[in-house]
Amino acid sequence: MKIVVLDGFCLNPGDLSWQGFEQLGNLEVYDRTPHEALIERSADAEALITNKTVIGAVDMAQLPHLKYIGVLATGYNVVDIAEARRRGIVVTNIPAYSTNSVAQMVFAHILNITHSVAHYATQSSQGQWSACADFSYVDTPLIELSGKTIGIVGLGNIGMAVAQIAKAFGMKVLALTSKKPSDLPEGVERADLSRLFTEADIVTLHCPLTEQTRHIVSSATLSLMKPTAILINTGRGPLVDEAALADALNNKRIMAAGLDVLSTEPPKADNPLLTARNCFITPHIAWATREARSRLMDIAVANLKAFLDGKTVNNVAQL
Repeated sequence: MKIVVLDGFCLNPGDLSWQGFEQLGNLEVYDRTPHEALIERSADAEALITNKTVIGAVDMAQLPHLKYIGVLATGYNVVDIAEARRRGIVVTNIPAYSTNSVAQMVFAHILNITHSVAHYATQSSQGQWSACADFSYVDTPLIELSGKTIGIVGLGNIGMAVAQIAKAFGMKVLALTSKKPSDLPEGVERADLSRLFTEADIVTLHCPLTEQTRHIVSSATLSLMKPTAILINTGRGPLVDEAALADALNNKRIMAAGLDVLSTEPPKADNPLLTARNCFITPHIAWATREARSRLMDIAVANLKAFLDGKTVNNVAQL
């Protein structure tokens, strides 16, 4: 079997091994593949491995040997699933590989904002603490999490992990979820959208991107939030109306935002959030700990091996 990895750099910038795939067939690995090079590189491939390289219906029509597409992510919108299903091409994804890493990033943003960690590290290196008359140098409000309310939008694996960490901090947890109240863990209370955005000191997004959740953070929901509230998004960029969020931040209608995802990645230079007040942006790295990437690699290899053994798993083309 010829296996082509179309865009492997983000998964493996050099600290992991492709050996698992090499044991399954004749492997070619590209760091990145522009769309105009897709057909040439994939011409004889039976298996394509993609992260963000789009594989559409027109592409599949030009790849007669293609039997399998492995997506190196949980989301699989880069593949035309309906066309793959029509052609009998198996498409697999990688579920639940980054739960702990993403939950950790949620609290990295929360703690940075509530304790101004980056701000004080910069101030100290620039000499403000050395020049201070007191042993403790404070020029921003510092916020304790215990007793605060966190609103979790979406209570899947990551949302549940965030809830557990929040409870360890002594926070009250509200969740916007389809789960029945009887199915929620102790200390997690179901709430509708209006109540969650109104009562939460911190709102964090962990729902899938659908037409119903696109721009769930809008001018309307932002207007419900406290002026001291914090928004966290490690889910999908289009969950947020970026112009509305920038406006809310710049006009102090909410206190701050911590974002690991944006609607276009990499962002365009004129994205209003890049210069918004109290907006802290990391470049889509919540998933990218070595531990999470290693799990991703192992699952991706196991997905393809299962397909070759006739025991396909994580086949999203069958959903």
